[in-house]
Amino acid sequence: MTSTPADAPISLRIFTEPQQGASYEELLAVAREAERLGFDAFFRSDHYLHMSGDGMPGPSDAWTTLAGLARDTSTIRLGTMMTSATFRHPGPLAITVANVDAMSAGRVELGIGAGWFAAEHEKYGIPFPGTGERFDRLEEQLAVITGLWSTDGGFSFDGEHYPVTDSPGLPKPVQRDGHAGGPPVLIGGMGKKRTPALAAQYADEFNLPFVPFEAGLEQHDRVRRACETIDRDPATLTHSAALVLCVGETEAELARRAEAIGREVEELRENGFAGLVDEVVEKAARYATSGQSRLYLQMLDLGDLDHLRLVAERVVPCL
Repeated sequence: MTSTPADAPISLRIFTEPQQGASYEELLAVAREAERLGFDAFFRSDHYLHMSGDGMPGPSDAWTTLAGLARDTSTIRLGTMMTSATFRHPGPLAITVANVDAMSAGRVELGIGAGWFAAEHEKYGIPFPGTGERFDRLEEQLAVITGLWSTDGGFSFDGEHYPVTDSPGLPKPVQRDGHAGGPPVLIGGMGKKRTPALAAQYADEFNLPFVPFEAGLEQHDRVRRACETIDRDPATLTHSAALVLCVGETEAELARRAEAIGREVEELRENGFAGLVDEVVEKAARYATSGQSRLYLQMLDLGDLDHLRLVAERVVPCL
């Protein structure tokens, strides 16, 4: 029987979508301000095509960006939500993440998923197999990446898609105390069988982005049951959610921020980390009561650094 989660103290992380249009300098400004204000982490998506607007100045590579931020920040944690398993082979990805982990002195986290956005694959010549094969590849990627990080040489893996023979498994990441022997791994999504099983086996954190609260509770329970199936203590897995950020001190300020990102206030209030300060504090408490200890706040207007300051100064002290 699934254990009932205890109330969890909530930490807030900043999550960006640079494929919608962002230069490195804009991302750096957000990351540095989030660091100065004491947010727990700065995450970015891993996409190569915009989903609205013109996407100018064009997409940036997630791990190239994080490598730069690893040197241009000093304390904030850095990660992807989520790196697509279709974009990179697992061996080179394990090396890249280990490199960036060293560059950041151990501040990197790897969010990884099966990939879903067919159009970006078509536009940039990336193969996009069917759903079943993408999950097969994701599972093998997780086995190879964590195997390379956690074993001391001579790693082999008899995979259908990514066979590995007697790899030295170098370089090693700075962080080797994650559940799977390296930096923390994040897995997310609403798949009812394979997603919970992969999270239970490999992940340090299970995340649900932009999912209605009640549906999210059901999926988090599936993940806890998957942990119990393999005799893993469900309490060793962090649970989190990602929500669109839109907070104001007044209704006028809230409406201005919603208009800036092309969204309706009431829709955001229903589905996002949105509303006046007291409203979002109450929403955070609801997630904490369900056992979710992190919220990723999707910041869509990267030029509005006052938005971050408002959350840091008015919301965080109330959590």
